[in-house]
Amino acid sequence: MTTFERIDELAKKRGVGLRALASKAGLGETTIYGWKKRTPDSSKLEAVAKVLGVSVDYLLGTDDKPSATNEPVDLDKALSEEGMAMFDGKPLSEEYKKALLAMLRANKNSGE
Repeated sequence: MTTFERIDELAKKRGVGLRALASKAGLGETTIYGWKKRTPDSSKLEAVAKVLGVSVDYLLGTDDKPSATNEPVDLDKALSEEGMAMFDGKPLSEEYKKALLAMLRANKNSGE
């Protein structure tokens, strides 16, 4: 699987088009499409990996584990970004996002 195909597959799983993904990564709308024929610049690939929440190595196919680093995730921000909060391939409603955050906060507070 090529880098482009891996990115395309991940974007589809997250319900995000490649143009929207490129925009979120601070790239030109058609930049990712250009990766069908040429190797992406490392800084641009890193920006896409960050938006998708995976490692660059995963996008390159050198690692089968999609997880990036163990960096903390701002759930409020992640759930507010369009296309980033999905279940069964469909975006979560605002009601479900709020409920999910409330449950996670309650769980966090119960462990302190």
